[in-house]
Amino acid sequence: MMRALWSAASGMIAQQTNVDTISHNLSNVNTVGYKTQKAEFKTLLYQDLQARTTTANGETKPTPAQVGLGTRVADINTYFTEGALASSESNTDFAIDGRGFFAVLGDDGETYYTRNGSFTWAIGPQGTTLCNQDGYPVLDSTGKNIVIPNGVTSGNMVISQDGSVGYKRADGTYVAMNQTIGLYQFTNPAGLNKLSRSLYAVSDASGEAMNEATANGLTKSNVLQNYLENSNVQVADEMVNLIIAQRAYELNSKAIQASDEMLQQANSLRR
Repeated sequence: MMRALWSAASGMIAQQTNVDTISHNLSNVNTVGYKTQKAEFKTLLYQDLQARTTTANGETKPTPAQVGLGTRVADINTYFTEGALASSESNTDFAIDGRGFFAVLGDDGETYYTRNGSFTWAIGPQGTTLCNQDGYPVLDSTGKNIVIPNGVTSGNMVISQDGSVGYKRADGTYVAMNQTIGLYQFTNPAGLNKLSRSLYAVSDASGEAMNEATANGLTKSNVLQNYLENSNVQVADEMVNLIIAQRAYELNSKAIQASDEMLQQANSLRR
């Protein structure tokens, strides 16, 4: 009965994490580039209730007598299926058709990756720079910032559908800057470390970032201008998962209540 108490308690703790994960998905249903997450579980240790044999000859039983000690959260997986595309009026809004990620330079000098292509022009130390909504510079395919040349306004900047960057002179002549918005892929994107602001960081599990412009054997992604990628959260699925998690939490609480009543009856026995 004590085992039952701890097993059911571990189930309640695990389902609480499950509900937290589902709630996080629902709260980010309108976050650009957000990828849905799902809690995965695994069993805890097992205890042997009986030996492998109950005969004097030491014959092995066909099945062991073991009981588990509950569950725990194994990991929280991120599913990088593509979200639906939404049109945008901004020429600095981009969506990725493919497995690629945009790269931005954080305040700490580290490179982070995102599927959120809602960019804008912002004034920085190097000049007017293409940045994300938090002011982190967007990197090109060579790892450099995309900066407006002197004497050129943001209204004259032109970013093509393939991500190449240029500008128009006063006479309408197009000048290429020989820069392209960088796109990067990972061997295991689910292994990326999740950060705030829809950013991801490289980890040992994800592998190093592979530059689509230089790496061989990669299926190139397409940059779609005037589009944004919505989250891939399916509200109906998340509501069903929430109901299942709530019922599982309730069942575990019932198991604790039943174990408590059994212990109470055992304590009240009289000779």
